Formats: sequence, C-alpha cells, structure tokens
Amino acid sequence: MAGIYIHIPFCKQRCSYCDFYTRVAPLQVEKTVAAIAQEAVQRKTYLQNAKIQTIYFGGGTPSLLSSSQFKLIFDAIFQNYNVELNAEITFEANPDDLTPEFFEELKSLPFNRISMGIQSFDSVQLKAINRRHSGDEAVLAFQNARKAGFQNVSVDLIYGLPGQSLQSWEQQLSTALQLQPEHISIYGLTYESGTPLHKQRELGRVQCVSDDDMIAMHVHTITTTTNAGYEAYEISNFARPGFRSQHNSAYWKMTPYLGLGPSAHSFNGDTRCWNVESIKDYVKAIDEGQTYIEYETLTALNKYNEYVMVALRTSEGVNTSYLEQNFDSTILNHFYTQLQAFEGDNVLIYKDNFIRLTLEGILISNIIIERFIIV
Repeated sequence: MAGIYIHIPFCKQRCSYCDFYTRVAPLQVEKTVAAIAQEAVQRKTYLQNAKIQTIYFGGGTPSLLSSSQFKLIFDAIFQNYNVELNAEITFEANPDDLTPEFFEELKSLPFNRISMGIQSFDSVQLKAINRRHSGDEAVLAFQNARKAGFQNVSVDLIYGLPGQSLQSWEQQLSTALQLQPEHISIYGLTYESGTPLHKQRELGRVQCVSDDDMIAMHVHTITTTTNAGYEAYEISNFARPGFRSQHNSAYWKMTPYLGLGPSAHSFNGDTRCWNVESIKDYVKAIDEGQTYIEYETLTALNKYNEYVMVALRTSEGVNTSYLEQNFDSTILNHFYTQLQAFEGDNVLIYKDNFIRLTLEGILISNIIIERFIIV
C-alpha cells in the first residue's frame, strides 16, 4: 500500500504565519501543473506498483487550480499507477474558492474528501494573519461543500492567534462543531523564523498567548471534541468514527509515499528524497530531463527516531513489539531507559505492548518525544 502527495505551491496571497514553500505567481501555474503531470510519469516505478490508497493535493492552495489542470494530473496518475477503487482522494482548499461554480467544475473529478483551511471564524483574527476569507465565507463554503455532495469534510483551525482569549477559542471550536464536519485538525500557532508574523512579534506588534492559555485551549479541544463524539487519534487531529485521515495516518505508520511537485518529499521505506524548492528550477529540470531530487538513505537510527516521533503523537502509540523486531539492543536500551525514567509521572501508559501518552503527557509531548530521540 502507498500514497501520493501533490504539492501545489501557489497562493493568491501569503498568510503571515506560513513557512511552507508557496509563491504568489499565477503566471507559473500552468507550466508547473504540466511539470507535475510529467513527473508522475517519470517516477512511476518509485512505488514499485504498490496499490495507491490515498491521493492528497496539498499546498499552497490547490483550490486555485481549474478542473482541466486537476484532470491533467489525475490522468497521469491513473494511467501510470495502481489506484484502489475506493482510494481516499483529498484536496486542500481556501473557503473563498469553494463557490457553487467551483464545485460544478469538480463534478467530473474523483475527489471524495476536502480539507478546508478555515483557521478561524472570527473575521478580525483572519485579517490579522492575512487570510483572504471572512468568517461568514467559511460557513458558506462548508455549506456549499455539503450541497455539492461531499460527506467527508475536514476543517483546520488555529488556536493561540495573537491576542486570542480562551473564550474566543471556545467560540471558534463551538462554531466548527455546529457544522458537524467529519474531521477537525487543530494547530497551536507557532512563530516560524522568517515569517511576517515572527517579525511582528520581534517588534512587539502582536500580543502572544501565554503558555498556560495555550494549554487550556488544547485541553478544552480534547474534552469538547470527545464529548461531541470525535476520537482524538493524533495530538492535533480529531475524527468521527470511520473518518480518520487515511493519508496522514499512512504517514504516521511509515507507509511509502510519492511526493510530486516543487519541494515535495517522498519515502520508500529505506530512503527519503525531496524535490528542489524552486518552481523555476523544478520546471526547467523536468523539461530538460535533469536531476531535481536529493536523496537520504535512512539509517536504523533515523528510522527509530522518525517512528518514535510520529507514533507517540498517535492514540495507538509506540508498538514495543515493532521496536524489538526492527532495532538493535543499543537502541532498545535507550528506549527502555527513558521509559523507566518517566515511571510514576503519569504521562505514559504501557499496556498490551503499546506505549501511549496520557492527557498530561500530551500537554508536554514535545519534551517526552525529545527524551526518546537519539541524537
């Protein structure tokens, strides 16, 4: 089993908190889409004919593409890969793109899941982080998705926005739950170096939310979504039964995937590779048949670190049987030594060969994960 990720590196405008590789370059969209389709053909042997369970268009803003541009990529994928009949096929979208006319264009395409980048239903907060939609447009976009027949919709929200109070976050989450999406992803705001928001913080122009309030927001999210019937299957992800993100879950289970597009990453179990982080260089290299990919062969230590890092974030946790079958005594001794050091702290549960974070553990997950990592 495997997945395909397509990176669409374009936005109409940059959000002030974003450090992903994206560009405001509408004139480069068409040639980049053509290059992505060509890359899909060039790399068709990468996954060794594994069945494709998930296809995910991320970005950037995939909802900027036209139906014909989506179709060009889909044709390349379906003609060269073994895609399962009921594969999960997702695209990320900005709410203001999700008009009835847009959904009418999508009818001929195989999408069955939408991930909506709402971030907040508060128009003032949205403007402060340079989002291009309003709170009302977010609600309308969700309603348009339902009318278009989408029964698997995920919404993204950010907590800890500049100046945000706990009461404000409670209202944002309440509004999201009233829409009854199948999936909710929540992210604590981080001030990434080099972003406009980071610069504003350094200049004292934004009011940062305290650590205590950030913790309170996360705790409220866990308890409220659980009471509403969602399962917290990963630290930042909550799903109704049967609606976990199959694509992201595959990442966390170390399932192979192919990444297409500028800056996209791929993983085949033994190596990780990534495409050049430049639209111009990427398109040129594909047109001329040149190399646009860098590779890293993963050592046992790399594999251990990556597995522990992602597994501890999930509700299943770390499978100690998997560790013992795949890693040597040096790595295992480190792992069990750290596990013993946390004994009595009420941050980990060890049951049925799985080690999971408790609620207290989730709140200090970065500290716990860092202790298990081997530098």
